[in-house]
Amino acid sequence: QVQLGESGGGLVQPGGSLTLSCVISRRTFSINRMVWFRQAPGKEREFVAAIKWDGLSTWYADSVKGRFTIAGDNAKNSVYLRMNYLKLEDTAVYYCAATSGRSLTESGMDYWGKGTLVTVSS
Repeated sequence: QVQLGESGGGLVQPGGSLTLSCVISRRTFSINRMVWFRQAPGKEREFVAAIKWDGLSTWYADSVKGRFTIAGDNAKNSVYLRMNYLKLEDTAVYYCAATSGRSLTESGMDYWGKGTLVTVSS
């Protein structure tokens, strides 16, 4: 029905920047919000940022406020996550997700990408 694909992960030094991309192919699914989650080894998956499909609203986790920026491009059917001032604790697999509803929680997502690994290390 819907497929999502993340890209842009890699190795970056503390204080550096990285931009993640998510491309979604929509067929019968009506997207309301697109969301980024992340999961570090041994930890639960956590919310990072979200954007309403019309681009008029954004949400951020407290841990990334002021450092990360989420943006969308309707023409490319894509969502981006610009990560600045990266910290060691930002190391995780980052997942793109989509929902037709109003949820910003993991359980509320309808579709998930397979993830892209971000490693912050000196």
